[in-house]
Amino acid sequence: MLYKAPESFGNRSEETLTTEQVTQPWRDPALPVADRVEALLAEMTLEEKVAQLGSRWVGNDMGDSGQEPGYDPEEQHNVAPMQDVFAAGGSIPLEESAKHGLGHLTRVYGSVPLTPAEGAAELIRQQRVVMASRLGIPALVHEECLTGFTAFGATVYPAALAWGATFDPELIERMSAAIGRDMAALGVHQGLSPVLDVVRDYRWGRVEETIGEDPYLVAMVGSAYVRGLQSSGVIATLKHFAGYSASRGARNHGPVPMGRRELIDLILPPFETAVQIGGAGSVMNSYSDVDGVPAGADPWLLTEVLRDEWGFTGTVVSDYWAIPFLATMHGVATGNADAGAQALAAGIDVELPDTIGYGAELVAKVRGGEVPEELVDRAARRLLTQKAQLGLLDPGWTPEESVLAAPVTDLNGPANQGLATELAERSVVLLDAGSALPVTAPSETRPFRIAAIGPCADDARTFLGCYAFPNHVLPRYPQLGLGLDIPTALDGLRAEFPATEITHARGCEVSGDDRGGFGEAVEAARGADLAVAFVGDLAGLFGKGTSGEGCDAEDLRLPGVQPELLEELLATGTPLVVVVVSGRPYALGDLDGRVAGLVQAFMPGQAGGHAIAGVLSGRIQPTGKLPVQIPRHPGGQPGTYLQPILGATHSGVSNLDPTPLYPFGYGGSYTSFAVDELRVSADSVPTDGEFTVSVRVRNTGERDGAEVVQLYLADPVAQVTRPVRQLSGFHRVELAAGAGAQVTFHVHTDRTAFAGRDLRRVVEPGDLRILVGTSAGDLPCEATVRLTGPVRPAGADRRLVTPAEVRPIES
Repeated sequence: MLYKAPESFGNRSEETLTTEQVTQPWRDPALPVADRVEALLAEMTLEEKVAQLGSRWVGNDMGDSGQEPGYDPEEQHNVAPMQDVFAAGGSIPLEESAKHGLGHLTRVYGSVPLTPAEGAAELIRQQRVVMASRLGIPALVHEECLTGFTAFGATVYPAALAWGATFDPELIERMSAAIGRDMAALGVHQGLSPVLDVVRDYRWGRVEETIGEDPYLVAMVGSAYVRGLQSSGVIATLKHFAGYSASRGARNHGPVPMGRRELIDLILPPFETAVQIGGAGSVMNSYSDVDGVPAGADPWLLTEVLRDEWGFTGTVVSDYWAIPFLATMHGVATGNADAGAQALAAGIDVELPDTIGYGAELVAKVRGGEVPEELVDRAARRLLTQKAQLGLLDPGWTPEESVLAAPVTDLNGPANQGLATELAERSVVLLDAGSALPVTAPSETRPFRIAAIGPCADDARTFLGCYAFPNHVLPRYPQLGLGLDIPTALDGLRAEFPATEITHARGCEVSGDDRGGFGEAVEAARGADLAVAFVGDLAGLFGKGTSGEGCDAEDLRLPGVQPELLEELLATGTPLVVVVVSGRPYALGDLDGRVAGLVQAFMPGQAGGHAIAGVLSGRIQPTGKLPVQIPRHPGGQPGTYLQPILGATHSGVSNLDPTPLYPFGYGGSYTSFAVDELRVSADSVPTDGEFTVSVRVRNTGERDGAEVVQLYLADPVAQVTRPVRQLSGFHRVELAAGAGAQVTFHVHTDRTAFAGRDLRRVVEPGDLRILVGTSAGDLPCEATVRLTGPVRPAGADRRLVTPAEVRPIES
């Protein structure tokens, strides 16, 4: 799919053109983009073409570069053994790096706290340096945008795992369009999001950055994010391609012991869908090696699959320092130059965040005949095509003009805040209403007393992901706080229950073994009518948190002494509601049947405090669904629900029971729903056919609410083992109390395709189980459809989506 920027990016005035510019065909917007790019390539020297494949991160200089005290790029990316890597790319002045031009500028806004005006001025300065080269070609500017624009003072939306909990692609598309508008208005061209890694082990630190453990959910929500961001003129970057989330032992950057069948069936579909359906303009390689082959040097993955099979025509950018890592971390290259040659041949077009493998040594290898110049042309052509599409090659383009005439001064305006609130409210998952939820104060003369306890009760940072600016950059600038006014859970409770006496005790920290606050917490609980414990995670980087990049977990116990704190609170006899604010699911089996209520919030962003309080009070009807299971036990956990029979059942052959405490797709409500009257349009269809699945869903309770109707398919007999069940369609339905609707899924047999024994994707004849309900563990509607005819190959043109439609019906 070809990324196409909005037309507004290409409308540039020609009033200031020089005579030379008028005669340069690559500056002529009337010519086809391909012709302009070829004309430019013909004009460029080898050094100028190679320069387009590189980047510069000015804010990541080693040594004294004028950064604020305490800025430590080693700590930022935990690459202490990589001093040579930083020295190779991070110590070169921008003027030197860009003397022949430059492909990308890295994180102008996202490295240090700058106001929009300050960031725009710095962007203009850097672009002017880049454009001082002979041909004057501007650089693309990229930024992180996983929980919003990673910039000082920008809205912090919920983490990606919370997006999955909404089961609402349309809402995610609206959010990413808002993120894109802010970025585009400040001259940013590319966003490094979304993460489409499918969760395979909950202990992995970056679970918070993923959308969930099911490839179809990740595909639908991730593609929606792509559409929204690119609708605002910002290129979306799919990451991490591919296999990163399946590392051995859930260790960051660990090797991935995965065969191609699992990669094809479970890891690649979200990326394929985001390319084919979402039209993604860029892909970022994974740090991992899969079955011994690093993704950054894998032509099968980056060229044969991505481009030849899927038809991707955008750019492949390296994850930060992934190219030199081929030598230092993977041991498949002799040095930076060899690493650059291998990455270029495999299909990486642009090196981020600095130029190390794609620098002067690559030029020398081309001149020496070791690397074909056609590979340089191939990569430069792809990047220059995007620059042309974005208007950067148009006559009269200036960096000043790239920052809109009405510059953004507030990156957290009312519209953004409203979206952040809507997302937070829809992402909170009610696991168990118990005996206390929703909280209603009894009509007594004395005030109702609530004790808010735990390390996540009065710390707004626990609501934010590791790539949110307050957690990602501002820890180096403690004097600036969070850069935003973010209410805590305690603030939310006090606003939600103004007539209630609310006390607070921290009890303990998120991590560590300090139990010194237990006594105060127990005393607060004993003096209250209800205790609400806020426990979970604090995101950080490389061991500076309990969740986030490089913050992997040994097991799925709540971090630190939080489990002990909960036991102390339970022993008081005061009814206890537990709210888990986390970036991964934790094993909560020890709480089952012992608490007065249980709520899960996956890092709900800046509006999390009021959203959680609203769910506790019942003002907000909870509608979130689990994008990952909640395990029962902290060890021996099943990984994900997508298991074949051997991994999914407790048959007595092992003493370990893989049954989760709460299944994938589960989420409670303060009303009730019924799903029934299953109808399938045919008893049998050919292996190239289509059928419909319809059910009735009713709100059988007394409150308005929303239910997510979920369609699962199961292939009981196949040439290779298949998951016991797998999500194949879903639709969120809003229903007033007593109302009903018919939900119809249009299922093409392509949706049953899998990688056979020869690793080619096929649709097989045989019986297919149809299961519909409200979670992977609650599927009351079941039928069987027989697929007839020959085994059929299913290629890249197969159907990737199961459309659904809703029709209101009489109750």
